[in-house]
Amino acid sequence: MGWVARSIASGHGFSSPFFPSTGPTALMPPLFPYMLACVFRVFGVYTATAAFVVLSLDSLLSALTCIPIRMSLLELVGERRAQLASWLWAIYPFAIYFSAVHVWDYALTSFLFASSFCFAQRIHLQDRPLAWCGLGLLCGLTVLSNPSVLSTFPFLFLLALLKVRRADGRWLRCGVVFLLSMGLVVTPWIIRNYLVMHAASPVRDGFWLEFWAGNAGDTSTSNPSWAHPATNPAEMKLFEKEGEAAYLAHKRSVALANVGRHPISFAVVSCRRAIRFWTGFWSFRSAYLYSELLDVPNVFFCTGVTFLMLRGIFRWWKEDRRDLLPYLFLLIVFPIPYYLTHSSMDYRQPIEPQIIVLVAIGIFGFKDWMALAGTPEVTASRQHQAEPVVAYTFNRKSL
Repeated sequence: MGWVARSIASGHGFSSPFFPSTGPTALMPPLFPYMLACVFRVFGVYTATAAFVVLSLDSLLSALTCIPIRMSLLELVGERRAQLASWLWAIYPFAIYFSAVHVWDYALTSFLFASSFCFAQRIHLQDRPLAWCGLGLLCGLTVLSNPSVLSTFPFLFLLALLKVRRADGRWLRCGVVFLLSMGLVVTPWIIRNYLVMHAASPVRDGFWLEFWAGNAGDTSTSNPSWAHPATNPAEMKLFEKEGEAAYLAHKRSVALANVGRHPISFAVVSCRRAIRFWTGFWSFRSAYLYSELLDVPNVFFCTGVTFLMLRGIFRWWKEDRRDLLPYLFLLIVFPIPYYLTHSSMDYRQPIEPQIIVLVAIGIFGFKDWMALAGTPEVTASRQHQAEPVVAYTFNRKSL
């Protein structure tokens, strides 16, 4: 991210993800590098001030993610539990760590995707073209921040259209407006990659490098550092010699050949990656733990989060399966590329706000959380101030 932003800020365009200059690239999605380049132009390239500013922006975006988290839950489970989910995000260690330490797109993508997810949950209440245009623009920006979320949008989009159709709304017009506005944001970058990189790489083209790194035969870690040009001089020379497009095509053929020769090993390692994605566990070998000192406490923490998430899913499933469906689809579809390549906690960040929503349900459930304190005064107070239950019926006229 930093090298590409440096190249942009220096007037050399979107290029050189490695040092020295390696030419135009599509390894990174464009939104965060351009934001970082703006910081570099104002506060200097790789200066301490620039670092402070960009990490402050990341922290602000992480804090603002509380808003779509609250809005996602407000009408589903009530004000109190929506506030509690927001507070859980505010103190969530990963939300703090990845926004305040790493100069990457984590906080930006989490905020944009949480906003898109919240908007998609509520958009069926509107059949105005402007609202659907806004959703399309927001989803397009999210894809340009991190295309890993793209696999989840078709389901969210179709589910919203189905709700509009059931309410006798103009679902076809809404769908066309959404697709056109999203395409308006994403298409220019797709055209740029095709013209500049001479390859069909819609947003970024690094998948086959990551696939090869995770399936090159080295399972000492989930993502061996020697497999990347940034940390292996031999790979860096090969990258410079072949160029990005040819280098990635070569890695694709080698990786698929390895999987074809060892399909059982690939299946086993993919299962290990799936376990790591949800528990943080990869290995308890002493050599591995020596280089990953925090893995053991991280395993307990991540496993606990996953347990509470599953408990939240179970509770929500019994309460209202329809409102749970977007979350279930998200948890099933989003991690698949990481099961196939390599997985770690930072790759979960785009969907971490939705995980925290389910954790909040797992902890507090759907009952009045203050009544759980057991004090007669608190219980009586909450019963007196209980929010009225409002049933909504939507038809074409109300829309």
